[in-house]
Amino acid sequence: MVTLKKNPRSKLYELLQAQIRNEFHASQQYVALAVFYDGKDLPQLAKFFYRQSLEERNHAMALVQYLLDTDHHVEIPDVPEVRNDFADIREPVALALEQEKEVESDFRQIAKAAREDENYTGEQFVQWFLREQVEEIAAMNRLLNVVDMANGDVFAVEQFLYREEVTDENDPAMPPVAGGAL
Repeated sequence: MVTLKKNPRSKLYELLQAQIRNEFHASQQYVALAVFYDGKDLPQLAKFFYRQSLEERNHAMALVQYLLDTDHHVEIPDVPEVRNDFADIREPVALALEQEKEVESDFRQIAKAAREDENYTGEQFVQWFLREQVEEIAAMNRLLNVVDMANGDVFAVEQFLYREEVTDENDPAMPPVAGGAL
């Protein structure tokens, strides 16, 4: 029987493993937001968050692939409970914006740990996620602004999302995704 030696657990490894959980949780939370909007017959908001869910899943699987590529043991975690009930259409978007801000903070900690460990490939790997968070926070901020300016007119928000539809194409600079990007 051959046993493969795995790299030791470092602070960077622990943070990346925790981030896999965070990304899967974000994916599930976005499914819950999409279903909320679907249940309100708001197909553009639902489509937006279904797409966000897939993106977060791909992020989790990119982290998995990186750990596999660097010869680390990977554990697929359970995820915390998601929120399913909201008072209005604004609450889910505000929740998504806060979630994206937390992810940005998490990736800054990961980048710091990589730098402190002098793990230059790890630091380079995390840079893509930091750039991605700028885009994610800006998109959620913009959507929240549109929701606020619509002042309760959900159809104005739907029209905005229809007009501004984002393509489903994956970023070619994104790190490899375990099993392939969806």
